[in-house]
Amino acid sequence: VQLQASGGGLVQAGGSLRLSCAASERTFTNNHMAWFRQAPGKEREFVAAISWVAGGTYYADSVKGRFTISRDNAKKTVYLQMNSLIPEDTAVYSCAATSRWSRLKFPSEYDYWGQGTLVTVSS
Repeated sequence: VQLQASGGGLVQAGGSLRLSCAASERTFTNNHMAWFRQAPGKEREFVAAISWVAGGTYYADSVKGRFTISRDNAKKTVYLQMNSLIPEDTAVYSCAATSRWSRLKFPSEYDYWGQGTLVTVSS
């Protein structure tokens, strides 16, 4: 498994969760990392991305100010800290890797995908 997401669960609205994505050397090194989510009956949606160098980040408007993406290059792990969760955040969250820092919102631009982890936010 090249990308493995974990940390999902059930949380009440207003709560927090931290997702982790452990990567293999091949999928992590020199790649930019991102989180996507897919709610039931909806298309996959970009959440956040972080660059390989300098820690540049990019967020979807819907999560800006509430979610924080980070990476630990030594551990080959990317994180998504989710605060002030709302029911609309309920989805399966997946991590992905790409060598290109462009068109980050488009799933087709990513070379590697991991299995998702389910986040459920109750009202």
